[in-house]
Amino acid sequence: MSGLKQPLLGIVATFATVAVSFAFISLFDFTRFSGWVSTFLMCIIPMEIVMGVTWGMKQPRFAADRSQPLRGILFSLFAVAAGVVASMAHWVGGFGSVTPPTPMFTQCIIASVVVTFCWSIMWGGWPFTALIKNPFGAGLALWASCYVVNYILFRIFFNYDFLKGAPVYVPAQDPQGLYNGWACVVLYVTAVAVMFLMLCFDLWPLTKSPALMKQPLLGIVWTIVCLTISGAAIYVGVGVLKVDQVAFLVSVPIPIIFGTIFVLNMLQGSLFVKFTQPLKGVLNTVTAIVLGNAFALLYRQLSSVVSGKLDAGAPAYQLEIWLASALLAVTFPFLVAYADFFTMWPLQRATTERVMETAGGH
Repeated sequence: MSGLKQPLLGIVATFATVAVSFAFISLFDFTRFSGWVSTFLMCIIPMEIVMGVTWGMKQPRFAADRSQPLRGILFSLFAVAAGVVASMAHWVGGFGSVTPPTPMFTQCIIASVVVTFCWSIMWGGWPFTALIKNPFGAGLALWASCYVVNYILFRIFFNYDFLKGAPVYVPAQDPQGLYNGWACVVLYVTAVAVMFLMLCFDLWPLTKSPALMKQPLLGIVWTIVCLTISGAAIYVGVGVLKVDQVAFLVSVPIPIIFGTIFVLNMLQGSLFVKFTQPLKGVLNTVTAIVLGNAFALLYRQLSSVVSGKLDAGAPAYQLEIWLASALLAVTFPFLVAYADFFTMWPLQRATTERVMETAGGH
């Protein structure tokens, strides 16, 4: 390996990516940024997950066999193409080609990212990775199935009665599901935050049982644990402490996710390699929470500089939507692309292990 070493490598790469993210966000006003820009970028993330976790950056071969920077460019173009397919299929097939994207459309896309994370990491792509021997075919089947299952769940659970009378409400797009749409998004994202925290522990203590580490049992148990912990956290934060659910979303799970990606993916778990579990997990978790909130605070402070004055709180939640979009719809996929697609080239020149690849091996 040549170039910078960890953790300096991850720190430099992250802040360079953050700077690029801010420059990109500044190109758009809030309406456009919170509409098509962030929604489309989220459509890229599921393929990024499949490429990193299921394929381990070994597919598609026409990109994996190249050297940098062409390798990263081809990977990026493939992910963008997948995002175009996914966004157009949803926009035309499921949401009546209404533009700009409505909250229903955008939240369905957010949910699809969560479903892909869960199916790819917690379930290890089962049953596709077990039944389809061709890895490229297994990954594509998983990617498409995540969208199908997500849309079914969206129709069952999401409800937008709270938007009736608002200009953004489109009756034909409201699935009239069981629960408030924002409540569903908060549960989904919080569950993924718990999943990432469990990766900080390398799945300890589940790893103590070899039988438990086999699919689909691992997926079932891991999912139950994530839903239970996230449900308890939301009950305390939103139910007992009466924190606004959207404020909870951008104050608790989103900083945790971003901080964990920084610690495990960008720093490649280099901070506490000499420690064993569970102390290693505790140290990773505390660091991810502290740094994730530091990044969120930085973004909040710079929001008016980058995108002008934004109103916080109900009913518009402009600042909250901007913060969630800036962290997870822009900077997150940019970080993944730089770390996984470009292997942080030219800061380093050798391909190194990535957290999403590691997660896929569990």
